[in-house]
Amino acid sequence: MDNDFILEFKNVTKQFPGVLALKDVSFDIRRGEIHGICGENGAGKSTLMKILSGVYPHGTYEGRVIFDGEELNLGESSIREAGEKGIAIVYQELTLVPTMSVGENVYLGREPLDGQAINWNKLYADTKKILSNYELDVPPHEIVRNLGVGKMQMVEIAKALSENAKVLILDEPTSALSEAEVEKLMDILKTLKAHGITCIYITHRLEEFFRITDRVTVMRDGKAVVTEATENLSVEKLVRHMVGREMKERFPKGNRKPAEVVFDVKDLQALDPNDSNRKVLNGVNFDVRRGEILGIAGLMGSGRTELVMTLFGEYGKVINGKIKLGDKEIKPRSAREAIDAGLSLVPEDRKGMGLVLIQSILKNISLPNLDQFAGLFRIDVDAELKASMQQAKSLTIKTPSLEALVETLSGGNQQKVVISKWLLSTPIVLIMDDPTRGVDVGAKYEIYKLMNDLAEKGVAIIMISSELEEVLGMSDRVMVMCRGHSAATLSMQEANEERIMSLATGIAS
Repeated sequence: MDNDFILEFKNVTKQFPGVLALKDVSFDIRRGEIHGICGENGAGKSTLMKILSGVYPHGTYEGRVIFDGEELNLGESSIREAGEKGIAIVYQELTLVPTMSVGENVYLGREPLDGQAINWNKLYADTKKILSNYELDVPPHEIVRNLGVGKMQMVEIAKALSENAKVLILDEPTSALSEAEVEKLMDILKTLKAHGITCIYITHRLEEFFRITDRVTVMRDGKAVVTEATENLSVEKLVRHMVGREMKERFPKGNRKPAEVVFDVKDLQALDPNDSNRKVLNGVNFDVRRGEILGIAGLMGSGRTELVMTLFGEYGKVINGKIKLGDKEIKPRSAREAIDAGLSLVPEDRKGMGLVLIQSILKNISLPNLDQFAGLFRIDVDAELKASMQQAKSLTIKTPSLEALVETLSGGNQQKVVISKWLLSTPIVLIMDDPTRGVDVGAKYEIYKLMNDLAEKGVAIIMISSELEEVLGMSDRVMVMCRGHSAATLSMQEANEERIMSLATGIAS
């Protein structure tokens, strides 16, 4: 092996029952580089990283993985073995124990001992040294649940570095971070690179590759289709490699014709359900028209998700304001009441709040709509299957069967299942909270087209997005939130990134 390479994948193939997840994958990663890996959901990125990090041990796949000059032959205790060899992974869903301190999490299961007892002084001293060396700004004694998501991610990185990682894999590291936290992460990665640590960076946010990576490998349909220096790439070129075709526009042009107002919110105020002295909403005003996509923009903590969860009857205690759907004032106190009134919500956290992962696609789609199939003491399973199949077909959910468990689907197809179940309830207003978060570029385009189709059929759509490009590309109007209140509602002639950010930060009024 060339000493410049810390990793080489050689003809790696991985087969699952009925699915060829990886097919003859070959590429290399240089020592000390930040190497991007991108591809649509289902392209094989996660499977390849699971082989590298020991989730799938040697013998469960074909081909060879060469790490630091030797073939990687991970056995039954493969995950721990991978860590001991210097391969660490930071997952999108963080794996910390919230009630423990930073130091306890960093050395969990590997605590330094003094005889039979834990040497707490050494544990915290070693944690402090790691945090300091890599410029991770987190107090070693702080309880993890008191930290923000960005700081929690630093703890995950420190945990990986405590095992003397040579290769650090970061899977969708910025999906829940604010822009300031993203900037901090980029600085941390540069520090890691300066220390000679190789980073593998996986993200659906294509622009991030151009901010931090040296080279990018694109995967498609289980194959590595190209590895190229980032400076020779563009977003358009990456997309073309990922989807295997030219995409002339990222945001499809619909033929929407917004009509009369069907949903109207006036001076909505609500309290934090866990702290009655804290207002999470403090004067929110907006309306949505039939056949319109209203984008909601704002910084993290501005109250966007709290707003839509309150509208859906599942969060804040409303103390003032009116919510009108059509001619009627509604006061949803539960999701069931909201659904009965004509609202549906695609939540931000699809795995935690939108899906039952260990259930089938069929059961997930029909779950909130069982009253449609209820007979005398029984469910009409034929009608349930027919309606669910229609939804799955119309949204092109990629699956061999509706009996497949939702946890086996890619992120994009999981999101389609969430959308399918709510479309089956035929909503008047469809609320979509970050609908393309963690979804690849091809699936994003399909979701955008679906939103256009729904709006053209008269559904009023409220879309929250953390990506200003998405807000500007898909909205008919934009409502901007700042510190729990609506700062302004802008027409698309008035809306641009500078105007939205000035309202979101409170600079403009």
